[in-house]
Amino acid sequence: MYKLLIRPVFFLFDPEKIHHFIFRALKFFCQIPFVNKLLPLFFVHTSALLERELFGLRFKNPVGLAAGFDKDAKLIDELACLGFGFIEIGTLTPKAQPGNDKPRLFRLPEDQALINRMGFNNEGVLAAVAQLKKRKSKIIIGGNIGKNKITPNEKAVDDYTYCFEALHPHVDYFVVNVSSPNTPGLRALQEKEPLKKLMQHIKQLSLAKEKPKPVLLKIAPDLTPSQLDDVVEILLETKTDGVIATNTTISREGLVTRQESVLEIGNGGLSGKPLTEKSTEVISYLRSRLGKSYPIIGVGGILRPEDALEKIKAGADLVQVYTGFIYEGPGLAKKICASLLSRP
Repeated sequence: MYKLLIRPVFFLFDPEKIHHFIFRALKFFCQIPFVNKLLPLFFVHTSALLERELFGLRFKNPVGLAAGFDKDAKLIDELACLGFGFIEIGTLTPKAQPGNDKPRLFRLPEDQALINRMGFNNEGVLAAVAQLKKRKSKIIIGGNIGKNKITPNEKAVDDYTYCFEALHPHVDYFVVNVSSPNTPGLRALQEKEPLKKLMQHIKQLSLAKEKPKPVLLKIAPDLTPSQLDDVVEILLETKTDGVIATNTTISREGLVTRQESVLEIGNGGLSGKPLTEKSTEVISYLRSRLGKSYPIIGVGGILRPEDALEKIKAGADLVQVYTGFIYEGPGLAKKICASLLSRP
């Protein structure tokens, strides 16, 4: 029904406007008595066989919603009704910022893909904290943190520290995002020495708490094997609790969409089906270098249950969806969970 009737209508309108419309609609309908109890009947697949334990947390199922969809933690309770095992909010920055100029979100339907150059638009970490204080759902929440656009890289650690301290009482794990292509200079923080210092610092902040929270690193799919080897070395040396592979790509290889249309869109991170194989390859490479037990969350181009299974076979312990959620609709998490239960 979603793909036949609802999606074609949504795709007639500007992607960012539809995103906000869906937010308002979901918030409105879930305020109607019993709707929040009916939604799980359609979208939640519950089984003890789906549960996963990772870095000290117990996940009801291994399918999460990736960062970027609910940046400001405004729809936690509503999204928890759609079958996810965990939700990642953000990317959050210390100060509110509008992000890059619009339009900044584009669909490539022929490729089942999106290009975005949002630029960490969010209302600031304290606004997200206010939302988290009101939530009723007990779903696991990850806090994806970054730096403000105006903050120079040499002071980036201050921004990450501020976000970490503000969010610590309210989220279950942290994700250090240095891999978005839409904040100028951010990916330079993936270089070996800056990344090592940043991850060491955030990990030490966590260990100093009475109740330490897991700290994960989110990486780009565009790193070379030698760069990935540096990442592996840093993850192990700093005792980072896990890695998320991968963020969006700056590559435009293999697209079906006309090159003229792609050039007209311009810069931004590409997500969706064109990223499926590349992100799976990164997961496989990381697993071969990190060993069997190191926590890996796989994300990038999961549009079908088979895509999720491939990432799990490649070495992912958990998976996350975003673009697939937009193209396939709210039943995607349930379909993946059902597929996991039915596999041999």
